[in-house]
Amino acid sequence: MKNFTLIIGAVYGMLSVILGAFGAHAFKKILSIERLSSFETGVKYQMYHALLLIIIGYFLKFDTGIEKWASWCIILGVIFFSVSIYFLSFQEVWGVNLKFLGPITPIGGLLMITGWALLIYIFAKTKF
Repeated sequence: MKNFTLIIGAVYGMLSVILGAFGAHAFKKILSIERLSSFETGVKYQMYHALLLIIIGYFLKFDTGIEKWASWCIILGVIFFSVSIYFLSFQEVWGVNLKFLGPITPIGGLLMITGWALLIYIFAKTKF
């Protein structure tokens, strides 16, 4: 789980840089200001959590279920939150109705919050 968390963190970070570059250049021409702002929010949250995954991947031992759950909540939260925002940002460009993804975004946010809460619990129980 340790290596998996580190790899996913690095992949999320790399994709954040790639998507951020596209957002700053290519997507500016095709997305409205509102949709581009949403897209950038997805990229920012993905990068923040990429860094978090690398940090916890480096420091946690993943010898307890709660440490594994913290990582999984963050990994899945980013997928649900950021990826749903990316798709929702492009629905007008693609000419498809993806509004059904709207409820997925807050579920992703809730998963990320849960991951952070589990980390608070882990850190509160750990003797440094």
